[in-house]
Amino acid sequence: MAKIKLSATPLDVNALYQALKAPENGGIVTFVGTVRQWTGDIETQSIEYSAYSEMAISQLDKLAAPIEAQGARVVIAHRVGHLELMDEAVFIGVAAAHRAEAFEWCQYLIDTLKQEVPIWKKEFDTDKVRWGD
Repeated sequence: MAKIKLSATPLDVNALYQALKAPENGGIVTFVGTVRQWTGDIETQSIEYSAYSEMAISQLDKLAAPIEAQGARVVIAHRVGHLELMDEAVFIGVAAAHRAEAFEWCQYLIDTLKQEVPIWKKEFDTDKVRWGD
């Protein structure tokens, strides 16, 4: 079963990566999203993530299930609460027998998470507060 979590504490990227390792998998692909300072000409100072936790975890489980049914391992962790610049906000990892599937599924998971999972981003910029995508 996929390892899915929302965390108010910093993500341990190494531990999340270690959870992906298995002798049957030859390709591990991870994506780590961090809080960046600049989005175009907008300067961000910090971010606050909030989530409808039960629904978010349920949706992430549903996204991971068909991938794991094909023999892969999935790890998804997302921060909630206040994050500073360079903090890790999200970790997506897929371990599969071959690299092509691991790349494809990792991309699918992060793209779909951002579009469908009820996790919201409030950005504190140098001149205003705004809700991100």
